Amino acid sequence: MILVTGGAGFIGSNFVLDWLARSDEPVVNLDALTYAGNLENLAGIEGDPRHLFRHGDIGDAALLGGLLAEFRPRAVLHFAAESHVDRSILGPGDFVRTNVTGTFTLLQAAQGYWSGLDRAAQQAFRFLHVSTDEVYGSLGPDDASFSETTPYQPNSPYSASKAASDHFVRAWHHTYGLPTLTTNCSNNYGPFQFPEKLIPLVIANALAGKPLPIYGDGLNIRDWLYVGDHCDAIRQVLERGRVGETYNIGGWNEQTNLSVVRLICSILDGLHPASPVVPHEQLISFVKDRPGHDRRYAIDARKIERELGWRPAETFETGIRKTVAWYLDNQAWVGRVQSGGYRDWISRQYGGLNGQASP
Repeated sequence: MILVTGGAGFIGSNFVLDWLARSDEPVVNLDALTYAGNLENLAGIEGDPRHLFRHGDIGDAALLGGLLAEFRPRAVLHFAAESHVDRSILGPGDFVRTNVTGTFTLLQAAQGYWSGLDRAAQQAFRFLHVSTDEVYGSLGPDDASFSETTPYQPNSPYSASKAASDHFVRAWHHTYGLPTLTTNCSNNYGPFQFPEKLIPLVIANALAGKPLPIYGDGLNIRDWLYVGDHCDAIRQVLERGRVGETYNIGGWNEQTNLSVVRLICSILDGLHPASPVVPHEQLISFVKDRPGHDRRYAIDARKIERELGWRPAETFETGIRKTVAWYLDNQAWVGRVQSGGYRDWISRQYGGLNGQASP
């Protein structure tokens, strides 16, 4: 059995669905169900006895201790995080609470649990921490891509909170011997992403005939990673990664924000010509840049390829087409998320949550 934190969020829910599609090993899924945590993401495994959902916060030490003692997982996979840069600028305290203090509390609980295991179980146990390439800061146009040895230079409250959590994970390995693994990924996209992020926001706005906001000149560059590829990489790191190591996970897909939006518009022109405004590119609107906006991110993912044989299966063109098609096929999900109605859906499906709900 494995314990997943944040398994109702975007990447976490994709991982849980992928895990149970490939394995019969049960998952205990702990999620606080904040604004981006959505149990509707997991509707496809409703009633599956391999999926045990628990509603709770990673900052609750008593809850964590109880879960670890009850289920005795062989691994903890830590996805739970506040992850939106814009939100971190407006309210950094939530990011410190969840990403820093929450990770510290989870590490404390995991260490206490791990130290009580027999030697064989200790050697088999893993704590895998899912992080971001934003901890490395910003690259110039000709700078080498981020490697696992790139110095940390976080530039937003979000990336600073994730950098702190990465350092705590490293410290718990080197000081206490906890068998940790850390992954730093590039920008994810794919099904179930909360529509405040660039790609789902652009799709939703384009279909509604609303402006497509792009910060600054639109030439900020990101390396894009399809979420299914990310899930596969995490599985590989969990099973075969070297304890104490960091693995960068990237898509080898550097794109400017403007090129991403234009490609989405082009795909929608073909797949959804009945939109209020076509061609959709007419909706592009440049807005004031956000404070401290990093210019370029790029991941050097050669280490994970060299050591574990992993490379992404999707190009950006194939992955983004799958993503646009998914959002077109799941407009009801998008509508409920945008309206907050997904919370009503949770109540209808599960009759409320009392800390022991289990879809």
